[in-house]
Amino acid sequence: MAKSTVGDITSRIRSQVKAVRQDSMLTDRLIYSIILKHSKWLMKREDSKNRLMSFSGVIQTMDFVELIEVDKVEACCTGLKSDCTIKRTKEKMPIFLQGYYGPLIRTVSSLDGSEEMQGTHPSTYLNLSKSKNFKYNKSKYFWYLDDYLYFPNTDWDAVRIEGIFEEDISIFTCEADSCLQKTELSFNVPDYLFGELEAAVLKDIIAMYQIPSDASPDKQNIAR
Repeated sequence: MAKSTVGDITSRIRSQVKAVRQDSMLTDRLIYSIILKHSKWLMKREDSKNRLMSFSGVIQTMDFVELIEVDKVEACCTGLKSDCTIKRTKEKMPIFLQGYYGPLIRTVSSLDGSEEMQGTHPSTYLNLSKSKNFKYNKSKYFWYLDDYLYFPNTDWDAVRIEGIFEEDISIFTCEADSCLQKTELSFNVPDYLFGELEAAVLKDIIAMYQIPSDASPDKQNIAR
């Protein structure tokens, strides 16, 4: 089954409120902003039930994310020993969806996927680095801070990242002249949530326009 696009889900909502495209108030941008609002809490709820990370249809991959070396102060880890090298993603990351436990990052790994890193926090890593046996710890770590990923004691030039983002990330991974239009981008919400999502969005729009209840397309089974 082909993945639904931003255009698909927006058109479905528009058709259900029987709005015409010439209605300057109910724009596709407004509809999609309401869709995005409700998709965020639905995805967070599903993450609390540990349902999302195994759902490959919503996972997107950045195969080559360049890293640069930065100062420990920027990485909020000033207590690290002086010879500790910290790297950071060169550019800010696309916005991750926020799950129940934080940003929805499934894996951060070497480019070939053979070595995965462990997510942590600056303070946690600092305490870990002070432990007696830390010198024997061969694991690689990362943390997310201010839209960047940081990597202590890593000499890699780039990493591979899998996660669930607020929107399709094609604009970050393809050439400018080959990228898709906004409406053609994938809509990264599991299909099984569409009925509940559409019902919540429709409820907001009906309230916004004060559409009488008998004008609601209930007979069309909005939660299909």
